[in-house]
Amino acid sequence: MSFSWPWALLALLVIPLVAAVWWLTRLRRRRAVVRVTSIALVRTAMPGRSRWRRRIPVTLLTLGLAVLAVGAARPQATVPVASSSATIMLALDVSGSMCSTDVKPNRITAAEQAATAFITSQTGGPRIGLVAFAGSAVVLVPPTADSKQLISAFDGLTTSFGTAIGEGILTSLDAIAQVDPSVAPTGATVSRDRGAGYADDVIVVLTDGSNNRGIDPQTAAKEAAGRGVRVFTIGYGTDNPAPLACSSAQFGGFGGAGPGFGGRRGGVGNPFDADYGALMQISRTTGGTFYRAQDADQLSRALANLPAAFTIVRKHIDIASAFAAVGGLLIAAAVALSLWWNRTQRMPAPTRIVDH
Repeated sequence: MSFSWPWALLALLVIPLVAAVWWLTRLRRRRAVVRVTSIALVRTAMPGRSRWRRRIPVTLLTLGLAVLAVGAARPQATVPVASSSATIMLALDVSGSMCSTDVKPNRITAAEQAATAFITSQTGGPRIGLVAFAGSAVVLVPPTADSKQLISAFDGLTTSFGTAIGEGILTSLDAIAQVDPSVAPTGATVSRDRGAGYADDVIVVLTDGSNNRGIDPQTAAKEAAGRGVRVFTIGYGTDNPAPLACSSAQFGGFGGAGPGFGGRRGGVGNPFDADYGALMQISRTTGGTFYRAQDADQLSRALANLPAAFTIVRKHIDIASAFAAVGGLLIAAAVALSLWWNRTQRMPAPTRIVDH
């Protein structure tokens, strides 16, 4: 729990003052009782109360004042809230290694099929946009609720040189900023309070390679984190890639595994393996989750599990009104009990003597 006006907690200092007033009042009553010589008169004048009856109203009053003081500081609770206006950007790797046939019929076709099923399952839900990245990144479809437009965009996908994961993240951020004013575009100065919760928008990066073009993915991840946008990453493909086989429509003219062909920067490492460590770090930085998908079924399950993770966001809810209500009830109960238990006992009517 956090406070919007923490300085208002100084109101808690009124509680010792109430305790002092209560103690002085009891001290005066004791002195008044001492002046009365007849114990019988004291018992008649003062209502019969046990010690716990005397303390309960004071305790309730103290608690009520404490709760009101905390409420005055505008407490906020962080709670999970279902998001009804989420935007999902699917950033799909279309580097040459996506033609590998270790995932049947090949990686890119299986990815298109899984993404199509995911988009269909979200019909009527959040807006979805598509970004394709290889050596650079481009928005295929801006965030929309039109599932037919999204699915038809897969027909024009072609593979190309390089893997620019960082560019895919930044391009997705800019696409989100176009439809969500709360998310600043890349390059803008961001001022976001810590603990402000996540935005209603997420990015899903599906890649089978390692970044070797453009901005570093960790730098892009920090840009997303600064805007409260989580990035969920999917490391795609097996550790034993098969020969490349793309259709003429999917073949983008890449020519062999050169320095920019899906491998690590400078051509070091297996050009067909995703950099799982880097993908995990992207997700950790932004508050997202990393998934591993070695075949079409695992990819479908990873995509199907995503909505449960990002359609619930954590929001700060002002609960000052609840504190005010509870504090008021406690004080009202204290006053009511005090009036009830301290009411003056009626003296018995005098007995009349009748002479016969």
